[in-house]
Amino acid sequence: MTLHREIHFEAEICERMAALGWLYEVDSAGRYDRSLALIPEDLQAWVKASQPKAWETLQSSHGTLTTQVLAERLRKALDAQGALDVLRHGFDVLGLKQPVALCQFKPALAMNADLQARYAANRLRVVRQVHYSVHHQNSLDLVLFLNGMPVATVEVKSHYTQSLEDAVYQYKTDRLPKFGPKNAPEPLLSFPGGALVHFAVSNREAAMATRLEGLDTVFLPFNQGRDGGAGNPAKE
Repeated sequence: MTLHREIHFEAEICERMAALGWLYEVDSAGRYDRSLALIPEDLQAWVKASQPKAWETLQSSHGTLTTQVLAERLRKALDAQGALDVLRHGFDVLGLKQPVALCQFKPALAMNADLQARYAANRLRVVRQVHYSVHHQNSLDLVLFLNGMPVATVEVKSHYTQSLEDAVYQYKTDRLPKFGPKNAPEPLLSFPGGALVHFAVSNREAAMATRLEGLDTVFLPFNQGRDGGAGNPAKE
């Protein structure tokens, strides 16, 4: 019953996100590259649409390996610079004179057609049941991606049988940024190159953490309440 209710809640979240323009397919977890913690084909699609000259230059050098080379360079940049810096400033690739931009933030004005087109090219994707590690078969309920880069993870719990605290406990004990006696890093969960935020979500509450540190992980409330905040215990 627990699994049944969680699956339906998880599906409802994804369907609502899809209605808002997110890419969503039930079986899209296979697109995920565990070793790089990226979706290379979304990265490829973004660069080709937003920076075609850069893509052509890279393809002339790397041919069919272009997507893999680009994804591997992005992973190195994420580990070295951190995810937030890469989102803001892009990342360097050998052979290109300018950094590869990883996203286009919403333009302040609608007058620049090129920026509007790049903004429209952003690929937002939600993926269910992501087996994120090369070391084991643990899966995260949801992972949110921007142009192939993970920006958020989500553990979903149904309040019928579990609570927000169960999701928090799962992050603290079973979603560790390093694995095993050799402390092998998990690229999706490690700071600063992994997802920017990790959400614990139930039907009624949400909490967030920006850095996973085992039992020392700090989750903060992310509750919005209803009707513009009415019904939020923090406001009553």
